[in-house]
Amino acid sequence: MTTVTPLKGSVGTARTRVEGRDKVTGAARYAGEIPFAELAHGWLVLSTVARGHIRAVEADAVLAMPGVLTVLHHGNAPHLETDYDGLMGNKPDPSIALFQHDRVPHAGWPVALVVAETSEQAREAAETLVVHYDREPHDTAFTGGRPDAYTAADAPHAAAVTAKGDLEAELARSAVVVDAEYTTPEEHHNPMEPHAATAHWDGGRLEVVDSNQGAIWVKGELANLFSLDPASVRVRSEHIGGGFGSKGVRAHQVAAVMATTLLRRPVRVVLTRRQMFSLVGYRSPTAQRVRLGADPDGRLRALEHQSLNLSSTVHEFLEPSAMPARVLYDAPAHHTAHRIVRLDVPTPTWMRAPGEAPGSFALESALDELAEKCGVDPIELRARNEPDRGPVSGLPFAGRGLTACFREGARRFGWADRDPRPGLRRDGRWLLGTGTAAATFHAGAVPSTAAVTAEADGGFTVRISAADLGTGARTALTLIAADALEVTPDRVRVLIGDSDFGPAMIAGGSMGTSSWSWAVTAAADELRERLALGGGVPPEGITVRSNTAEAIAALPQKERHSYGAHFAEAAVDVTTGEVRVRRMLGIFAAGRIINPLTARNQFVGGMIWGISMALHEEAVRDRASGAHIGADLAGYHFAASADVPLIEADWLPGDPDEDDPLAIKGIGEIGIVGAAAAVGNAVWHATGVRHRSLPIRPDRVLRAGRDA
Repeated sequence: MTTVTPLKGSVGTARTRVEGRDKVTGAARYAGEIPFAELAHGWLVLSTVARGHIRAVEADAVLAMPGVLTVLHHGNAPHLETDYDGLMGNKPDPSIALFQHDRVPHAGWPVALVVAETSEQAREAAETLVVHYDREPHDTAFTGGRPDAYTAADAPHAAAVTAKGDLEAELARSAVVVDAEYTTPEEHHNPMEPHAATAHWDGGRLEVVDSNQGAIWVKGELANLFSLDPASVRVRSEHIGGGFGSKGVRAHQVAAVMATTLLRRPVRVVLTRRQMFSLVGYRSPTAQRVRLGADPDGRLRALEHQSLNLSSTVHEFLEPSAMPARVLYDAPAHHTAHRIVRLDVPTPTWMRAPGEAPGSFALESALDELAEKCGVDPIELRARNEPDRGPVSGLPFAGRGLTACFREGARRFGWADRDPRPGLRRDGRWLLGTGTAAATFHAGAVPSTAAVTAEADGGFTVRISAADLGTGARTALTLIAADALEVTPDRVRVLIGDSDFGPAMIAGGSMGTSSWSWAVTAAADELRERLALGGGVPPEGITVRSNTAEAIAALPQKERHSYGAHFAEAAVDVTTGEVRVRRMLGIFAAGRIINPLTARNQFVGGMIWGISMALHEEAVRDRASGAHIGADLAGYHFAASADVPLIEADWLPGDPDEDDPLAIKGIGEIGIVGAAAAVGNAVWHATGVRHRSLPIRPDRVLRAGRDA
């Protein structure tokens, strides 16, 4: 296996972002604001019906409007290819194959693209375009009892079903049983920067300037869709204002490529906030059933976690919410299953901690209920059910810091002073309670390539197709390269977000930094050795390129995860139903921390999102129209500054994986995992009433209080 030099020096020190000044001064340009000569603007027209067929598109009147250049729709659009295996190993969502038929599978389906000289002209024309539909009855009602739900097909990242032991027999032998259903709603990413793409042809080569989570990913999909030689496609995405799983291949990029191919001039398509609610994916609602059986001391005999999510009628998407149960706790009978129901809605997609975020709410709430029934402290209950190996895989753990996180968090939070009885603490009109929950997320690395150049002026340039979504990845890679080259960070320049730099992991799955760091360090190590042997840098410079495929393939099979423990204090006004989180602490075991400054931002950001998930976020569909109610940031609530309490995040040193030379684990997603459950468990401790459906809205608090 390839060896790399251990990181030292710059890594582990708090550093401000290398591009920070450019961002605050406006010098950093995003996809929707980079100028192009003769730029035209496209505006997508979305369906106003939830199911049916397009009968006619009245384009002639729109084509006569000032500045309008073309109207693309199913009657004149070029053919797109969808019969291929994408980057994730499965068929692409047909939703990205724009204007290929007259079918409308959901409200907000793209039915046309209007292109004009200015954005204002394009929008006016798009809003003027008349589209006639033949409506059909639609179904958008998601419930846990759907008779048409089915067992999901195995996804590349998750088996649909796992089972060992006799579940019913172990439940019958159990002294204590928890059997409950938990629900989470539809949630949306809403990154600060809307989705935007500009496409143009440059000397026979298609170039797309985009906001995405992986330039190589977008390049490959566009090449396949348009039957292009991949070498003739370049995708650039230098600065991204958030993604959270939503910035993959979407309708706006495909529309821009279609239009520029027709017009032979640059075309930009930017999505509105309202359009993003139907075009860029979302977190599916879930209905989850958890059954736990235990001995009187809380030791599990049976664990079952079943999860149901929705998907569209055009593509199957799995929200693997039972995944945390496959890692956190074992039992002689251990069963998990994922099921899907297809409705007349857009296709969901990955959203920060897909599967683990909603799944941890159900599992960690159920563990809290079991602790209450057994009369065992919730932390002690979890410690008693620590597995020796992967509960499903049987593989050894490559580090397992969960108990240590609980121990340190309990000490710092003051858990020992907690009276376990609910509904006793009061501060004026507020009932106070505290809760805790475990967190875990997969840690790994994906084969990637990188190039490092020793420049004649004594500096070094790193090129890698990484993506910095605002996480600080560019800065982290600068520190990593500096240590590997044994130079100061000011001598390193990192270039990212360009598909011409070669294959590399996307920014997702909490595997970006670990994958990119391995590739950068391997190239830097070899370059440093060659420079030492060669006696210096030649005038023309020298470049070394790495590929980590062989090294990563040689890693022994183990359960590799980050871990964490959340602690929350909630205040509940039972007369108004208002819930406030007063303080929150997260302690994490997440391998080597590259930059404490940006790492803390990631942990805290995830925890804030957990508060938002617990108390605020919920997208609601009107069953009559099939469309969203309040598809904007006025109607879709999330945690604002006034909702964010004192939040602390810290991490444990070490947590080594002896097989990983860099010992880096992802941290982008684990901050949200378990956070909503900790808040929900704190609300129970404050009131004595258990909430099994998110968000914990004031009306639900009031109703639960009346029913208690």
